[in-house]
Amino acid sequence: MSSDNTDTENQSPDVVDLLLGKKGEPVIDSETMIMETQKRVWGALKKGYEYTGITNESEKFLRSHVFKKINIVALYVDLVGSTTMTLELPAEKLATIISSFSQEMASVIRQHKGFVLKFVGDAVIGYFNAEENTLLVSDNAVNCAKSMITVIEKGINPILNQYDYPDLMVKIGVDYGQSIVVRYGANETTSHVDLMGPVMNIASKIQAMAKPNQILIGQDVYQRIHPSTQENFQEKYWEKNEWKYRSRLTGEVYKVYEYNG
Repeated sequence: MSSDNTDTENQSPDVVDLLLGKKGEPVIDSETMIMETQKRVWGALKKGYEYTGITNESEKFLRSHVFKKINIVALYVDLVGSTTMTLELPAEKLATIISSFSQEMASVIRQHKGFVLKFVGDAVIGYFNAEENTLLVSDNAVNCAKSMITVIEKGINPILNQYDYPDLMVKIGVDYGQSIVVRYGANETTSHVDLMGPVMNIASKIQAMAKPNQILIGQDVYQRIHPSTQENFQEKYWEKNEWKYRSRLTGEVYKVYEYNG
């Protein structure tokens, strides 16, 4: 168990809940979120609605931390079955659907106080600054992943169904760790900035192992989420030993947990 959790063992329940993100946290209205999603997706399909750019906040944050190591929770969400959609849908409709999906996932990340790092094809990469409270941030990231599934199933897919388009499904991977902010070039304002480190790689690998509409989280995230949230996860067992990543601290196979809530 991480030192963050150990520090809370002797605290009162109210203090523990506050530290772990169960009190003092703004409640996100899922019904409103779903309705707003449907309006935007419908507008994109019907009227060519265009989303506004939303990655500037991340860029500002990264530029203020260039060449620094920071603790983050990384989240990868990848669209399932886009290759099949490419063969079945007109190019302009496919582009609209994937763009809408990516922007809606980005919106969910922002609503959970995260940053959108980038869009890579039909995947969205987000991260959450965990420098001050790893417990609260881990809860936010996991709640973000759950909200993504809800937005897709109850917000996006019902609109797509009206146009006889296939349902969207995703695979989500989440992990906690240290990353370094890198800048590719000398120009402080225009050179590309990015995140590098094991947490980015492992979150990506975890996501790749997920099944459609499944959330997988790494052990370092699981140890930091609220106990009531932990109850909705169980350790993932690999029947064919297909998961081989080992913890650099213990040398043991790094545990992965699947959401069953």
